[in-house]
Amino acid sequence: MSEQARDPRLVVEILSEALPYIQRFSGKTVVVKYGGNAMTEDALIDSFARDMVLMKEVGINPVVVHGGGPQIGELLERLQIESRFVGGMRVTDSETMDVVEMVLGGLVNKEIVNQINQCGGKAIGLTGKDGRQIQARKLQVKHQTPEMTAPEIIDIGHVGEVEHVSTDLIEMLAARDFIPVIAPIGVDADGNSYNINADLVAGKVAEALNAEKLMLLTNVAGLMNRDGEVMTGLSTAEVDELIADGTIHGGMLPKIRCALDAVKEGVVSAHIVDGRVPHATLLEIFTNAGVGTLITNTGPEVEQQGQG
Repeated sequence: MSEQARDPRLVVEILSEALPYIQRFSGKTVVVKYGGNAMTEDALIDSFARDMVLMKEVGINPVVVHGGGPQIGELLERLQIESRFVGGMRVTDSETMDVVEMVLGGLVNKEIVNQINQCGGKAIGLTGKDGRQIQARKLQVKHQTPEMTAPEIIDIGHVGEVEHVSTDLIEMLAARDFIPVIAPIGVDADGNSYNINADLVAGKVAEALNAEKLMLLTNVAGLMNRDGEVMTGLSTAEVDELIADGTIHGGMLPKIRCALDAVKEGVVSAHIVDGRVPHATLLEIFTNAGVGTLITNTGPEVEQQGQG
């Protein structure tokens, strides 16, 4: 650490600058989708955990929804179970679903909980099956080519979408100063388990909680324009236009749609955040600079002086 970083005057200055944001967001809920490099690099894991604890200490209620695709793939390979994908989604038969539950609900979830607790927080690990928080239905995947008269329905197994989010358990834990850490596994009326995209779960949880912010940590700097520049502040109408003209496409499209839907359903703002940056969540909440793309219903002016 540099001498400048140790200067107590600098520390006081930083805290003072953060005060308006702390006051503004105290008592608010922030849903954070945690994944990518931030989950696999030790320094980023530690900074993320510290961010969650600090947010809780200043009165913000963080709710974490995490992914774990690479960890699932690694265990499937070790067990010599073939991974197959359709449209970027993992085909999940009963055997694969058992591995998904072990990795997401067990290994990954408890590692995140332990890291937050080691940093002085009080985290509780859950899956969407606990308290039937995430009620799911089987995802229907359709494939159609111009020569087909009707779309083909492709069965990709235990892959689901969110039908309903029950917030009772999450709200009870948050009220008692716990940080909920949720694995994106849902359950249907018959008790069947479903693997659900973590971005989608985070968005639906944010909607159900009437969250102040939805933050999606990614492995990119943010949403790029055609010139490769990060677009820092967008309205929902502008995002719709960028989808329509093809600027937003490919792998970023589902993530942006998730953020867009959440804001349209009442979440105050959604942030596509560069999770490769240490303390990315704090930078996005407590500073004007930010480290990603902000989406609101009326553009960046509703977010006081920019990203924060």
